[in-house]
Amino acid sequence: MRVINKLFILLLGLMIFSSCDKDFEEINTNPNESTAVPSGLLLADIIRVAQNNMYDTFVGGDMGSCWAQQIAKVQYNDEARYVPRPSVIQDLVWKGLWEDVVGDARAMYNLAVDEEDTAMQGVALVMQAYGLGILTDAFGMIPYTDALQSAESNFSPSYDSQEVVYDGILSLLDEANTHLAAGGSLSFPTSDLIYGGNVGNWQKFANSLKFRSLMRISAKRDVSAALTELMSRPMFTSNANEAKLDYLSAEPNANPIFERIIQGNRNEWKANEVLVNMLIENNDPRLAVYVGQNDEGEYRGKPSGLRDVPNDTYSYANVSPLGSAILNPNAPGYLMSYAQLSFLMAEAAQNGWIPADAATHYYNGIAASFGTQRTNLEETESYDLMGDYAAYISQGSVAYNGSLEQIGEQAWLALFPQGFESWTEWRRTGFPALSPALEGEIDQIPSRYTYPGIEQSVNQAAYQAAVAAQGPDLLTTKVWWMP
Repeated sequence: MRVINKLFILLLGLMIFSSCDKDFEEINTNPNESTAVPSGLLLADIIRVAQNNMYDTFVGGDMGSCWAQQIAKVQYNDEARYVPRPSVIQDLVWKGLWEDVVGDARAMYNLAVDEEDTAMQGVALVMQAYGLGILTDAFGMIPYTDALQSAESNFSPSYDSQEVVYDGILSLLDEANTHLAAGGSLSFPTSDLIYGGNVGNWQKFANSLKFRSLMRISAKRDVSAALTELMSRPMFTSNANEAKLDYLSAEPNANPIFERIIQGNRNEWKANEVLVNMLIENNDPRLAVYVGQNDEGEYRGKPSGLRDVPNDTYSYANVSPLGSAILNPNAPGYLMSYAQLSFLMAEAAQNGWIPADAATHYYNGIAASFGTQRTNLEETESYDLMGDYAAYISQGSVAYNGSLEQIGEQAWLALFPQGFESWTEWRRTGFPALSPALEGEIDQIPSRYTYPGIEQSVNQAAYQAAVAAQGPDLLTTKVWWMP
């Protein structure tokens, strides 16, 4: 009887629940509340994560500017000696960019397709291409063709060659250009932290980013025809339309370099000897902007590396800190600058790949760098770098002489403190000539990041296939596009 009673109660309960569940969704759906997120609302977070992660001092500082020898460290020096933190690579670069930049940009694109919003589709494609570019430049081979298929239960995507990934990036940017060519404005301009909804500027960014992408693979492929075709498209024409995130004055929306060094009181990131010496030798007015004076009122850098620091020779007091413009909370985070595009165009013109005057673009790049650094300064500063421009470029060491090394060195100076990009362009050009860090754990400047440990466990077969195709999973294994 006890069993029968329980069965009866259970059956009665199921009948009541079934009756109550009838029309449940219709009754409990608020007709005034949206059930789908508009595509534009995803954009702000995509931009913020992309820049915050790459400008984080543990990424852009330790595994960017330190390896490009623009920054040196006087303590906690492992990364500068080529011992990166696996957790930073996994969480901020691999996971952060895949999930919060490329993945969310893909979701944003799909939502924009449903909304028939072609402008937002174009923006989403640009951000996908941007995130994929960082990932493949950092690691080499990455999942691409199968990477965003988790909805179809593909949790073990295979890795594609870097050549295939770059073909995909170029295709994404071409599609973005098509979508953005109509102009107009975005439906949620306040979510656009770069251009405030200006679609025309997004088109310029898409095409400028494609120019950079083509130059990145130029050692492996004839890109002259594609570059020449790009010259007829809208691209950056001044600092006014370069792609950057303007940070605010207070945490958590201030520049990550400021937040770590000033607010976090972590002063181990200092000026590198290579940077300081080059600025001094060329009477470069950016010296006082990029670099602060040490406790003796001098500009003094530290060489890369060394195990036992701080010491009497290199300490917090006697090595120059980073300059006021670099430590400004409002200093922007660059996705791509007009100065960088100008130097890339100068290089392409010098190589005969585009019909343009190399010297013009070279000088445009220097002027853009000077103009940008002036606007980065705090209001209390009074530097006017453009007032020194004519004297600077008239020097024999700076006046254009048709040298790719000269272009590369000026590009390197202009890219500071865009750490990851500075290191990446150094890997591509080899300029300036750098020596490995003193007392480094390896005998050469790293060529890539190693894959995160999670890939070896959750995607082991694909990881092993990538390593077999690309080479050992080491910092010294070159990525495909490197000369």
